[in-house]
Amino acid sequence: MPNRMRSSVLSVTTQHHYGELYAEFLKARKQVFIDTKQWDLPHTEGMEFDQYDTPQSRSVVVHEFGQVLAGIRLLPTTARCGCYSYMLRDAQRGMLAGIPPHVLYEKAPVADHIWEATRLFVSPDVEADRRIFVQTLLLSEMARTAVAEGATHVIGIVPAVFKRWMARLGMGALPLGPKLEIDGDKTQAAVMHVAAVAEAPAKKTTLH
Repeated sequence: MPNRMRSSVLSVTTQHHYGELYAEFLKARKQVFIDTKQWDLPHTEGMEFDQYDTPQSRSVVVHEFGQVLAGIRLLPTTARCGCYSYMLRDAQRGMLAGIPPHVLYEKAPVADHIWEATRLFVSPDVEADRRIFVQTLLLSEMARTAVAEGATHVIGIVPAVFKRWMARLGMGALPLGPKLEIDGDKTQAAVMHVAAVAEAPAKKTTLH
């Protein structure tokens, strides 16, 4: 069977081109973060969402035959929505109960060339032999999307083994904060240099 896996970038102004994909993306987030990880997050009608899902955000979705396989949310560090800005900065300001204020070594950046990535997931329904392929496609498309929006760097809370993770893509990454355990996950804030990945020719990866 030919590979029908696709990646799409959704926003408030583009989501109508993709039918029910955005709703399926939010449902997949609920399955991962609420049903599986047991995180205490807002949800309704089977969809997970929060104060950072705004017209300023972009959602990168990997999908196949209408099924969401993976996703990630991007938000500029210049974003504002009421009293909120972006997740790492708001955590540092003591506004988020689940993330400690010492998540970053230094003051959270606010710059046009830096975006934040959150809600990264690969669906538990993705078979083990396809997970690396799906993860690589997701992070590559994240990099391209961020650069298309004017970013050179992406920051976020990532698995503590992120250096090995990013090495697969040739993406430089540096820690921005201490290693922490958040909601049962061993994590660390990091900054990723996405410009080099986005500018490189897309790698031809064979999916068996």
